[in-house]
Amino acid sequence: MKLDHLPLGQLKLSPLNVRRKGGKDIADLLPLVRRHGIIQPLLVRPNCEGFEIVAGQRRYNTLLALAEEGVTDPVPCIVMEEGDDAAAVEASLAENIAHLPMDEIDQYKAFAALAAKGMSAGDVAAHFGVSERLVQQRLAIANLIEPILNAYRREEIGADTLRSLTMATHRQQKAWWKLYKSEDEYAPTGRALREWLFGGAQIPVGNALFDPAAYKGAIASDLFGDERYFMDSAAFWQLQGEAIAARRDAYLAKGWAEIVMLEPGKHWMSWDFQKTPKSRGGRVYVTCTRDGEVSFHEGFLPVKEIRKREKASAAGTDSAAPRPETTKAMQNYLGLHRHAAVRTELLRHPCMALRLAVAHMIAGSGLWSVKAEGRRADSTAIAESLAASKAEAAFAAERREIAALLGIAEDEDGPVVTGNTCGRARELPGIFRALLQMEDEAVMRVLSFVMAETLAAHGDAVDLLGELLHTDMRNWWSPDETFFALLRDKDAVNAMLREIAGARKANAHLASKMKVQKQVIADCLAARSKGEPWLPGYLAFPARGYTERFAQGRAEAPPPDNEEDE
Repeated sequence: MKLDHLPLGQLKLSPLNVRRKGGKDIADLLPLVRRHGIIQPLLVRPNCEGFEIVAGQRRYNTLLALAEEGVTDPVPCIVMEEGDDAAAVEASLAENIAHLPMDEIDQYKAFAALAAKGMSAGDVAAHFGVSERLVQQRLAIANLIEPILNAYRREEIGADTLRSLTMATHRQQKAWWKLYKSEDEYAPTGRALREWLFGGAQIPVGNALFDPAAYKGAIASDLFGDERYFMDSAAFWQLQGEAIAARRDAYLAKGWAEIVMLEPGKHWMSWDFQKTPKSRGGRVYVTCTRDGEVSFHEGFLPVKEIRKREKASAAGTDSAAPRPETTKAMQNYLGLHRHAAVRTELLRHPCMALRLAVAHMIAGSGLWSVKAEGRRADSTAIAESLAASKAEAAFAAERREIAALLGIAEDEDGPVVTGNTCGRARELPGIFRALLQMEDEAVMRVLSFVMAETLAAHGDAVDLLGELLHTDMRNWWSPDETFFALLRDKDAVNAMLREIAGARKANAHLASKMKVQKQVIADCLAARSKGEPWLPGYLAFPARGYTERFAQGRAEAPPPDNEEDE
């Protein structure tokens, strides 16, 4: 070969030039050639009419456009010696691939022809002076089923879809083609196609906080991009959750007061937060996209919380009150269940009930008018949960027996033993006579019942009695849907999961939605065929929470509400 400068009129396109598409697309090349001229010589070989262009069709078309503008400088060319057509085709391909990519099918056919002769992808790449990856990209087209290739040739599907389908198995390709041909169903394309292939969100290897070597599942390589993807999303989230937990622990060790894990997929609304240093209570907020990318936002507080603190500070009140671990509805639920168990067990301790009654008489109580505890539930679900409890059933049974001892008739809602309801004054003589006829043991039984029925819910007395009576809530309560529905604190839910299923499972689900974590807890509890029933710390005596904020929620528990009795 030799370098020469030839007149534009002596150059013609060669029929051996392999470019079939894109040769006339010179919009990007024209300003460069106009400014700098032809930097890369054309590849030509002599023929009877002058010289035919083996490689350089776009540059030649650009020169023709410039000739119309009056630019007719000699064209730098590398003149090939006479050789066979195959060498010319190979030279054309090697030259063209370095510029605007040709149609994938054209390149695939050229590469496949050499691969069929036993050449490896590396050999083909070296032969043409291109990257091995480019050869692999084009040869991957051989994995596609014929209907998809034909649709691409007819330009019915785009190159992006074709490239994505090279990562699909033949089964997936056939399933996608069936969707494509269906008049009623939708065949995904673009990003949706990749998500469809991977069975959900694509999880790039680059999003892993852990060493990918720890992952034992399959990894798919995108030959047309720079990314690789985890195929086993469950295995990924197991390792990613553990990595997030390790980062969380590291932040806590550095003195950060709180690390808040936002729901997966929730966008970080930076305008809703204000930069706040660790020394002033700033938190670390953790966001996690659905494809596993995790971000740690250090030193922020919600703008609303800061405004609330400023307002409280101006009023001279506590400006840094932590958010309660439990909601008011959860406090109501827990208080009523604890109350139900303690007052039922009080029935078996009449001496203690007597002394408690004396204490009420001396110190007074919001219930001692005398009134029965109203036990108002905040919702129908809480009321139904309470009505289904063992403690409530046992107490109702005792109420009926006490009413029989006292000669109190039942109405449609059952007997009313305690409470200054309309008409009760006329019953006093009869009740008094009934008590006079009873042995001390029976009277103490009635007294115990009245004390239990007038025991205030959500009060300190319930806590104290639960400890003194060694009340085990597992005898009276079991987890139900209402309990899980009222759990609203993600940190507490994850801590419960850790308590039930162990640290590894809890860490694996650290980035999962709270709904998912609750379901895992429920599944773990359902799988327990034997052994001690689970009891959340909220229902223990003394009660314990799962974060340092639990005491705050207990302190703000709602007072008893008995308006219906007044």
